[in-house]
Amino acid sequence: MLVLEGTPWRVSARDSTSGGYAQLPETNFMNDKAFVDTNILVYAHDRISGIKNDRARALIEKLWSTGGGVISTQVLQELCINLRRKSANPLTVEETRSLIEDYLKWEIVVNTPTSVIEALANETRYQISFWDALIIHAAESASAAILYSEDLSDGQIYGSVRVVNPLTESASD
Repeated sequence: MLVLEGTPWRVSARDSTSGGYAQLPETNFMNDKAFVDTNILVYAHDRISGIKNDRARALIEKLWSTGGGVISTQVLQELCINLRRKSANPLTVEETRSLIEDYLKWEIVVNTPTSVIEALANETRYQISFWDALIIHAAESASAAILYSEDLSDGQIYGSVRVVNPLTESASD
């Protein structure tokens, strides 16, 4: 397992590609917390995904440097499964544990029974999947102004949270 120079998070030594990092849209990271959906973290650690990896890594490195990253227990659980079972280069349990321990330094939203009830309300209100509704609830619970996700519509506003897809070409302009 390698530690990226200047960052506390790890990537698999089996990863095989890398290029420069894409520029991200200007965001006021000093005042805004940013919630990160699972798919962005998966791309950040899946170096064979090309430009998506570059853009996701640049975002995650920026969040590490500013301390503004927020995730939830749902994101941690999904990240474990995706990196161990769905990745082209699956991580071992030990590699996954080390990575998760790094992310425990971020703000973590713990989903509760009340979170489930609120997610059900979001599901109905916004006509989205329950799992996306739970992510939105977690972002709102953390007072995150931005939700970085590839799954939800870029630019969409859900309550106090604005969705940004950092993997699109327009995100690097």
